[in-house]
Amino acid sequence: MKLAIAQINCTVGDLGGNTRKILDYVKQAANAGARLLVTPEMALSGYPPEDLLLREGFRLACANALADLAKEISGVTLLVGHPHLAGNKLYNAASVIRDGKIIATYLKNQLSNDSVFDERRYFEPGSTPCLFELDGIKFGVNICQDIWQEGAAASAKEAGANVLLVLNASPYHMRKQALRYHIVRKRISETEISIVYANLVGAQDELVFDGASFAMDGKGELTHQFDEFRETLALIELQNGVLIPGEVAPSHTLEASVYQALCLGVRDYIGKNGISGVLLGLSGGVDSALTMTIAVDALGADKVEAMMMSSRFTADMSLLDARTMVKTLRVRYSELSIEPVFDKFLDTLAGEFAEPSRQSHPDITGENLQARIRGSLLMALSNKYGSIVLTTGNKSELAVGYCTLYGDMAGGFAVLKDISKTMVYRLCHYRNALGQVIPERVIVRAPSAELRSDQTDQDSLPPYDVLDAIVEAYMEHDLSLQEILDMNFAEADVRRVVHLIRQNEYKRRQSPLGIRVTQRGFGRDWRYPITSKYRDEF
Repeated sequence: MKLAIAQINCTVGDLGGNTRKILDYVKQAANAGARLLVTPEMALSGYPPEDLLLREGFRLACANALADLAKEISGVTLLVGHPHLAGNKLYNAASVIRDGKIIATYLKNQLSNDSVFDERRYFEPGSTPCLFELDGIKFGVNICQDIWQEGAAASAKEAGANVLLVLNASPYHMRKQALRYHIVRKRISETEISIVYANLVGAQDELVFDGASFAMDGKGELTHQFDEFRETLALIELQNGVLIPGEVAPSHTLEASVYQALCLGVRDYIGKNGISGVLLGLSGGVDSALTMTIAVDALGADKVEAMMMSSRFTADMSLLDARTMVKTLRVRYSELSIEPVFDKFLDTLAGEFAEPSRQSHPDITGENLQARIRGSLLMALSNKYGSIVLTTGNKSELAVGYCTLYGDMAGGFAVLKDISKTMVYRLCHYRNALGQVIPERVIVRAPSAELRSDQTDQDSLPPYDVLDAIVEAYMEHDLSLQEILDMNFAEADVRRVVHLIRQNEYKRRQSPLGIRVTQRGFGRDWRYPITSKYRDEF
């Protein structure tokens, strides 16, 4: 027999659209000769619905959508993920639909409640296995977190399952697929049954789901691997309950996967929210160059506009490189000088600035004024044109506060929010290898905010390879200062970076939403207090 995976891009709350997409894949599966179609976790409602689940109207709408979907199913058995209300309890569920009827429903046993997930806020856990038979094969069902811990997979095996079907809404982060393989092989070592792993694809706010569905046989050998970051009907053949090796898509480099995740994150955020286009400030630097390139690759040049807002500190090569890039990418481009506005600000504030007792940061104030003028201009154009401003700052800058509130942080979506500066360079090289779009000089020149004469980032920060490694160790892996020091970093650098991370939490709370691609980003999975007297010590 053949079974199929609907690796689909569902939209939270679009019950009608998600239903139509599922039915389309049911038809495709039938035409391909499949007897069973498996959808991702919560495919009917989209994932994660978050506090929509607290609304009675939404829960009722989901139940009605499931009933309507069931009536349309014939010929193919469908396993679909959805919210399930039983009495006054809500469950993360998957139902087996055959010939217009729901013949079984599985309730997720292990609720995800760490990292970016908060399922215990909404759902009750199930406790029993679910088994259904088709063409002589007994299929068990798990949902995502169930296989990350012992118990649910073993229960399916004990109930008699020959094959375990796992519905997932597992978000992407770097090197996530290797971790999934590891976890699935652990469950196989315990049960010795084949596992089919069906994963959601698409972006929902800061999360990106990469698809990359796969299957492993009872020995833990990979028999199928489907492509990442795209919708597909994935076909798997079984003979006497044994997986017949089939399609194994080639693996991608880390940079290729990250780049695809960023493009998908931009495309879905803009498309699913009905935004007409994007606008960004192009500085001649590497971050804005990469952001614009991603936007064009994700949306098309016709939906991207760039603005160069020069000052007395803008180098000629910044202007030349910006003009070269927009010509290559064919985006709409304008140049504005901020000098008249900057001079007017300085004149207006001259009396206040002349008061010596109130001058705590005189130089930084002028730099921040320039950034805020640029932010105001971009937001004005955003209001006028109906486009959204993409901020161009990266994770390294956000970690240590090397950014200006209401200046370069002003905007609606932060493409590089979870991308370190060192990864920015790697992504630039990766994209240029596909076709030169970012001038080499942009990549090799010393990074600078160009807010004062002869400024470079390293005037204020450790070298980015050092900074990024300390940020990753402290922020992503929760290492202590002593553990980071044991990695052969200078104590002064460790203390300074950790101090800056702690000091700038108030800025990060006001930063726009951005795409998560590491195992911990400055978003749903970073919840540090702004007001705190705790200090890390060696």
